[in-house]
Parts: sequence; C-alpha cells; structure tokens
Amino acid sequence: QVQLVESGGGLVQAGGSLRLSCVASGQTFSYYAMGWFRQAPGNEREFVAAISFSGGSTYHADSVKGRFTISRDNAKNTAYLQMNSLKPEDTAVYHCAAGAYGFNEEAYDYWGQGTQVTVSS
Repeated sequence: QVQLVESGGGLVQAGGSLRLSCVASGQTFSYYAMGWFRQAPGNEREFVAAISFSGGSTYHADSVKGRFTISRDNAKNTAYLQMNSLKPEDTAVYHCAAGAYGFNEEAYDYWGQGTQVTVSS
C-alpha cells in the first residue's frame, strides 16, 4: 500500500504560479511511476503529467506543455508539479497517483485525495 498526500493548492491570479507536492508513505516510493491528474466540476478526470520511477522520463499533456513541469525527489518520497502561467481553465482538483508509467488512469494503483487549484481571471 502507498499513501499519497497532496499539498500546495490555492487561489492564484491568471499568469501566476503554484507548486504542488505529493508526499508518499508506505511502500518504496522509487518503485513507482508518478502521475498528476485533474478534475474540474462537471468534467471527467484528465491526465496532466507523468514521471518514470527514476525521473528519467516525463510526459506532459499538450494543454500544459511548456507551462507545467513534473519532477520527483526519491530521497524525500515526494513528487512535484510546478505550474507556471496559470490560466482560469486550469482550475480543478489536482490528484497525484502512483503506479505504472503512463497517461491512462488505469495505469495507476494508488491515488491521493486531491488539492484544489483555483485560477482567477
């Protein structure tokens, strides 16, 4: 079992930045790829970014490419999502997940409760 706790969400103006953190406990963090997903009200959950277990490979959704960056620190059991140039359409609950490297929800076995990000115009 892996427990995941996200933090770092909040209210920010358009064009601003936030850094989300996801701290893992339980099984060895470095065994798992990590992903970030988001869900806006009335919408399905969508993929944002993924990083391999070593951090050597990353993948970002087209909607966030060039603005968001996923990273991880295995020594701290933590994954990050740096979000720059935020837009109102980035408003959502952001969830981190642990599992196999991929952009489908089905690749991930463990999920955090989420952190709210609200971007005002």
